[in-house]
Amino acid sequence: MAARRRKETGRAMENRKKPELLIPAGSLEVLKTAVIFGADAVYIGGEAFGLRAKAKNFSPEEMAEGIVFAHARGVKVYVTANVLAHNEDLEEAAAYFAGLRDMEPERCDALIISDPGMFALAREVWPQAEIHISTQANNTNYRTYRFWWELGAKRVVSARELSLAEIRAIRERIPEGMEIESFVQGSMCISYSGRCLLSNYFTGRDANQGACTHPCRWKYALVEETRPGEYLPVYENERGTYIFNSKDLCMIEHIPELAEAGIDSLKVEGRMKTALYIATVARTYRKAIDDYFASEASYRANMDWYRAEIAKCTYRQFTTGFYFGKPGEEAQIYDNSTYVNEYIFLGIVEETASGALPWDDSPAEEPSRLVRFEQRNKFSVGDSIEIMKPDGRNVPVLVEAMYDQEGQAMESCPHARQKIWARLSGEASPCDLLRVANLQG
Repeated sequence: MAARRRKETGRAMENRKKPELLIPAGSLEVLKTAVIFGADAVYIGGEAFGLRAKAKNFSPEEMAEGIVFAHARGVKVYVTANVLAHNEDLEEAAAYFAGLRDMEPERCDALIISDPGMFALAREVWPQAEIHISTQANNTNYRTYRFWWELGAKRVVSARELSLAEIRAIRERIPEGMEIESFVQGSMCISYSGRCLLSNYFTGRDANQGACTHPCRWKYALVEETRPGEYLPVYENERGTYIFNSKDLCMIEHIPELAEAGIDSLKVEGRMKTALYIATVARTYRKAIDDYFASEASYRANMDWYRAEIAKCTYRQFTTGFYFGKPGEEAQIYDNSTYVNEYIFLGIVEETASGALPWDDSPAEEPSRLVRFEQRNKFSVGDSIEIMKPDGRNVPVLVEAMYDQEGQAMESCPHARQKIWARLSGEASPCDLLRVANLQG
C-alpha cells in the first residue's frame, strides 16, 4: 500500500510543473542580487506608473542594463504599470509603453497591469507585449481569469484573499496555457487586494497611485463621541493597539501545497526591500523549490534550514494568510509595528584581491581575502561577520584589517556608502553579501 502511494506520488511529481520564483527589485543593485541568488524572474518599476513611488525604481538606462544582465543569465524581467490611472495619466502612459516597446538592446518580458484602460492602451501601443494582470485588479474567480485571457492576457495574479482550494478550482476551469501567479512571501495589505483609501485620507498620498504611507501600521485607539480626548484601547493594552497591522506572509513550509494547487509563479513582495532581504528570501525559496522537485524527502529534511534562513530577513512575524482559510486574530500584531531584524547588511563584494595591493601585508599566494565593497552599515576591525554565498553557504569570518580607497588603514568605516577594502579571515567572491548579526535584535 505504502509502495503504491510512493509510486503515485512519483508520477504526480513527474507531471507537475516547477513554478517560477518571481522576486522584486527596486534598484539595479537589487535586481542583480535577485538574479545571482536564484530568481527565475524579477519584477521592477520604471520611473512612472508602478505602485511603489517611494522605491528607487529604474531609469530607462538602468532598466536596459538590468534586462541585459538578467537575460544573459536566463532570467525574465517584468515591468509594473499597475496604477489605477486617471485621465491625465493616459497620454504619458502611451509614451511610456512606446518607450518600453522600443527599448534597446532588449525588451522586458511582460507588463504587469491592473487598470482596464491601461491594458487597452498597452495592447494598442504594443500589441505583441505579454501582459500579466496585477493583484490590484481583484482577481478572485475563474470567470475573471477567463475574461482577461479572452482579452489577451497571459497571466493573472491571484488576490491575496484566495485560499488554495479556490486557486485549485480556478486552475481546473481556465485554459491550460493560462498562468496563475500568487504571493508567497512578504507584507500583507489590510485592504482588499491593496485597494486602500487610508493613506489618501490621512496624508493626501494615494495608495492606488503608488504613494502609500502605510497607515495600517500606525497605532490606533477608540474615541467615543461624547468623551473627546479620552482614548480607549480597542485591545487590552495600555499603549493602544495596532489593529490593522498584519503579520507577514510566509509559505516556505508549504511548497508542496502551492505546487499541487497549480500555481505557475511564486511571487515575493518587496520592491522597497534591501539587497540583503532579497538575497535571503530568493536563496531560501530557490533551495526549497529545487529540493522539493528533487524529492519530497529532501525538502522535508531541510525544513529547519529554510525556517532558520527565512527568519534572518527583516519581518513582522509570519502567517499563511488566507491560503488555509480566513485568518483569525492570530494573524495580526496588536502591540507594536516594529520588524524583527536579526542581521545587518554590510555590503556586496564588488572585487577581490589576493595580497596584490601595495598596502596589504598578506602573502600574494593567499586566497581572495581582500574584498572591495560599498559599506552600508558601520563595522570595525576585529568584528565577526558572515559571508553569504549564493550556493547556500554562510561563512563566518573575522575582519582582520580595513583600508580606504587610498590605502589608509582604518579601525572602522564611519562614512555611509564609503568604498573600502577589508581583509577577511576567509575567502570571498564577487557578488557575495556581507552581513553581521544584529545583537540588539
